[in-house]
Amino acid sequence: MTEKAAAAEAVEDAGLTQPISGTNPEEDAPMSKAEIWLLNLSTIPIMFLSLLDASIISTAVPRISAEFHSISDIGWYGAAYQLANASLQPLTGKLFTYLPLKETFLSFFVIFEIGSLICGSAQASHTLIIGRAVAGLGAAGITNGVLAMVAASVPMAQRPAIIGLGMGISQIGGLLGPLIGGFYINLPAGALCALPLFFIHIPRPAGFKINLQIALHFAWNKLDLTGLCLLAPAVIMVLMALQYGSNGHPWSGPLVIGLLSGAAVAFLIFSWTTCYKGDDAILPPRIVCKRIVLCSCLVMAFGVATTFCATFFLPVYFQTVEGASPLISGTYLLPTIVSQIIAAVTSVGKTGYYLPWSIASGALITLGSGLISTYTPETSKITWIAFQIVLGAGRGLGMQMPIIALQNYLADKDIAMGTSFLMFGHTMGAAIFLSLAQTIFLIGLRTLIPRYAPSVDPESLIHGDLNAANLTAGNRTEEAQVLLAVSRSINRVFYMTAGAGFAAFVLAFGIGWKDIRQAKR
Repeated sequence: MTEKAAAAEAVEDAGLTQPISGTNPEEDAPMSKAEIWLLNLSTIPIMFLSLLDASIISTAVPRISAEFHSISDIGWYGAAYQLANASLQPLTGKLFTYLPLKETFLSFFVIFEIGSLICGSAQASHTLIIGRAVAGLGAAGITNGVLAMVAASVPMAQRPAIIGLGMGISQIGGLLGPLIGGFYINLPAGALCALPLFFIHIPRPAGFKINLQIALHFAWNKLDLTGLCLLAPAVIMVLMALQYGSNGHPWSGPLVIGLLSGAAVAFLIFSWTTCYKGDDAILPPRIVCKRIVLCSCLVMAFGVATTFCATFFLPVYFQTVEGASPLISGTYLLPTIVSQIIAAVTSVGKTGYYLPWSIASGALITLGSGLISTYTPETSKITWIAFQIVLGAGRGLGMQMPIIALQNYLADKDIAMGTSFLMFGHTMGAAIFLSLAQTIFLIGLRTLIPRYAPSVDPESLIHGDLNAANLTAGNRTEEAQVLLAVSRSINRVFYMTAGAGFAAFVLAFGIGWKDIRQAKR
């Protein structure tokens, strides 16, 4: 027997060729109700810390960019997190399919905590961006791990409320960030939230053992590291091209064109290797090419795009145009967050069907984004509160529907892989649309400020801070014109989110019509 064949046999003997969840009846004893409660009490706060860690920084972005003199880096603070998250996301599906859930989850959580520590201690913009990227790498496994553990322990009929509640509560991070100091809170709070997991039994294969030789063989043949090494650079090059284009580099210049060309080549090679490897690919075609899975991923991507764009650019409007502090601008997001949580925990359970709620979500997101795109410096509080409620309700009705549709459709052994693909769409949607929003916003400033306030240099605003009074030397008329230019630049961002909401509305018709109260066949 050759050394390679012996290693392959050892891998098979170690149980590594089978998913760890639901494959060994002797070891996969059902979790008790107490364990399920502990799991939920632990994972919901962790989703709060990880899914929308970006929200913690969002209300402080204008203040941070002013301190670091880096308005042009606004998009990177969110995009770096999402870029790192998206690059690693497909790999997590393999990890949570073939490796122990709890240990793998906690490993990603430690990485997330390290990223939070770097962000909290950052003294420069580039250090903050690096910290955001490290936190994004950790969050890639946290979200998928939480959803995998919930899928393994919570009955299907109860999942919409639990997932919706967790994702809804995570939005409160945008409010608590300015109150509790930002990133450092993730360290003690995260450790406290993770503690109950050590007392929870999560099944793993009988006789699980591994050595270096087996690990290397397993990693190469089962994790599709070749695919990861092709997909991750493709994602990074696309987002870097968007970021450089938005920061003044010519779109037809060699840098942007080179990055986009490199991404296209890497993606074409990745597509070929994916078809060649089949089920061993990082994104198995058997799963990702199914209509319900693909539509769910796209609905998630377009839906989360509206969430992140609103989360980042509404505080810019409130702090720059309305003159609010970071703390007050956080409270100004309350109408969106409260309406989102209420809608999230009340949907699906009343009817058992997820399709109507997903369609309604797309419609309300489109309407809410369109209404917010009419904000001006003179918009009254009652108006922007009402418009935010519409947007928040739309987000709440649909945020968990792609997850429920996918988990209800796929076989249990495919849920981890399917969920990782879904979260890949989630993170890619956020990263790409944040970069596009940054591009639209900066182009708006460069074109509208010369039109409304010819004596003001838009680059001084972009590379300094968004305080119009500092640029107009007390000229109230000119200051009002600069604020109008900023407001209308933000309006253009919400034109894009309205389009994303409409895309989610159309694609929602493809996620299937199923009653989750009935057992899967």
